[in-house]
Amino acid sequence: MMLTGAAHAADANQPWLDAAQSPDARAEQLVKAMTLDEKIQTVFAYFSTEFAPKKFEAPKEGRPDSAGYVPGIARLGLPPQWQTDAGVGVATQAVSKKPYERTSLPAGLATAATWNPKLAFAGGAMIGSEARSTGFNVQLAGGVNLMRDPRNGRNFEYGGEDPLLAGVIVGEQIRGMQSNHIISTVKHYAFNDQETNRNHVNVHIDDKAGRMSDLLAFQFAIERGQPGSVMCAYNRVNGDYACENDYLLNQVLKQDWKYPGYVMSDWGATHSTIPAANRGLDQQSGHPFDKSDYFNGALKEAVTNRHVPMARLDDMVKRITRAMFANGLVEHPVTTPTSADAGIDFAAHAKVTQADAEEAIVLLKNHDNLLPLSSGVRSIAIIGGHADVGVLSGGGSAQVYPIGGSAVPNEGPTHFPGPIVYHRSSPMGELAKLTKAKITYNDGKDVAAAAKLAAGSDVVIVFGTQWLAESFDAEDLNLPNKQDALIDAVAKANSKTVVVLQTGGPVVMPWLNKVGAVLEAWYPGTSGGAAIARVLTGEVNPSGHLPATFPASVAQLPRPTIDGDSKTKDENIIEKVQTDYNIEGAAIGYKWFDLKNHKPLFPFGYGLSYTSFALGDLSAKPAEGGKGIEVSFSVRNTGKRDGKAVGQVYVSSAAGGWEAPKRLGGWDKLDVKAGASGKATVQIDPRLLGVYDSASKTWKIAAGEYIVTLAESAGAKPAATVKVKLDARTLDVNGR
Repeated sequence: MMLTGAAHAADANQPWLDAAQSPDARAEQLVKAMTLDEKIQTVFAYFSTEFAPKKFEAPKEGRPDSAGYVPGIARLGLPPQWQTDAGVGVATQAVSKKPYERTSLPAGLATAATWNPKLAFAGGAMIGSEARSTGFNVQLAGGVNLMRDPRNGRNFEYGGEDPLLAGVIVGEQIRGMQSNHIISTVKHYAFNDQETNRNHVNVHIDDKAGRMSDLLAFQFAIERGQPGSVMCAYNRVNGDYACENDYLLNQVLKQDWKYPGYVMSDWGATHSTIPAANRGLDQQSGHPFDKSDYFNGALKEAVTNRHVPMARLDDMVKRITRAMFANGLVEHPVTTPTSADAGIDFAAHAKVTQADAEEAIVLLKNHDNLLPLSSGVRSIAIIGGHADVGVLSGGGSAQVYPIGGSAVPNEGPTHFPGPIVYHRSSPMGELAKLTKAKITYNDGKDVAAAAKLAAGSDVVIVFGTQWLAESFDAEDLNLPNKQDALIDAVAKANSKTVVVLQTGGPVVMPWLNKVGAVLEAWYPGTSGGAAIARVLTGEVNPSGHLPATFPASVAQLPRPTIDGDSKTKDENIIEKVQTDYNIEGAAIGYKWFDLKNHKPLFPFGYGLSYTSFALGDLSAKPAEGGKGIEVSFSVRNTGKRDGKAVGQVYVSSAAGGWEAPKRLGGWDKLDVKAGASGKATVQIDPRLLGVYDSASKTWKIAAGEYIVTLAESAGAKPAATVKVKLDARTLDVNGR
């Protein structure tokens, strides 16, 4: 394009503003034009909320009560970075007196339960658009930590226990967010799989096991979503803090994976200046959460004294600005919203989150087809869970403030990670729109009264809740506050009891054999009540499948007691909080259960429907060019209702030698009309057929037979099995 006059002169003086150039070229030119102070300014981020404990005054240029702010450089045309917590939507800090009222997606674990990458992208695009409308251009989202422990308080933010499922779903969410010309992170890198003593716990994990589990999940998510930033975690890994861990940041992420973006610290996860900078951290986040402003004056001094090379600082700044150029932050600047709602189409966005919630709900039990509710039902008792007014959400930094405020005010902790927040989407109110039955609510606090109401009703629906949040883990896998006893009493009074669970992860169900039906609804988001009601009545046929194994008890876990639960406050706490992930290594979730021959309460991938499906016509062959295995199969709807089926493909090595008997190789979700059939094709990534070799940094696929299995879950009887013969093959660290 020809430019004339002032525009041409401006371009000549600021070539980095030429969008026709590559992001790398633009970032390199920009860094050369920056002063030392401007470079330091770019790698140091402020918290954007008043922080009374440290008498911190948030920068006035930041968005009020938000997560972070990095000043821009007006003379160079570089915009500020406005950062928002955004795991499931645009979040406001809990101390805010005027929080942003925004749309909330269901929990990340719920989106993983849809097994639907298209829904994941749509949800990411929706919350990305709300972030942009609210004036944010960096989203602190994309949680992909694997579920090594079902008690982890942040499991609800993540994508489950399998590296492929988590990587694909979270990668699509990231891709959706960044389609709005904003940066998304992927987090928390890495092995941040518990909240107990998360700031100090030292995770022991071998390179091979890590590369085939948590790191593989991150690798898949980064390849799929291409996030502009990676957020490093609080914990230590093999001795070093994650945000100053040369192995994680320099060796794996930047050298092996050739990741071009930047590494930002989690808020309070930076512990030094020189080690952190030289070992791969590019931006210190959330001052004053850390003990010092390590990447401000101290970093400038370290660069001046050559303890941190100028070339390293230039690389830090280049990575940050490259991500800004690559994601259009310069060409598509965000603006300050002029109204509280920022012009957001909340009605349209409610439909996006409702679609996600509907496909996320997992039907776990349905004795005698108790669900969907019959039109002949005359009376329904709804018990517990504040189901008369709203649906539960998870707490902490991912908390999205509901439109209209919480349906249940002043419940739970008064300070972070509370309070407990309920979105104003009443399952009871929504159900009343879809049935002519008389509906009566009981809060469940008086067990005898609840049982009496149950005995006099045609059907009972009990809402079981488990509130989890950042900063703590669940004590066990039981529903808290004696809810198991409540459900047991209600089910004894009326066997036609439906349990709807809103939990942050797996729970045990000592009452399972006594109830008629169970739905796992997770934290279902802004429109969760409508989604639950539509599944209960059959307006929607449930199609969710578990993204994580539901254990029968904590005794089946690699660590029946969570490690690192030290109350020690002395200087020796660093040495006392340790956990060994080499116990299970890469055998996480269903792989551990297969390896140990444990029978779970419900297996990974499990999910029922109001119709029935037949999986078959399985065929498999080596993909062209040695790119894994190409699989095809059919799905036939053998029932009387339209429905969506998830055909799951597992792969095993006939020769053994893997971390577990089988791995998820791929899946497809098909919408099939009653009596009709559909055809699916799945490509198994070659890394899922090999074993990582640390010495050569390669994936080695052994010659021999591989067993490809088609099934409805990791614990189901195979619908079909075929064998494929592969030649020996060595792939590079990125599976090529």
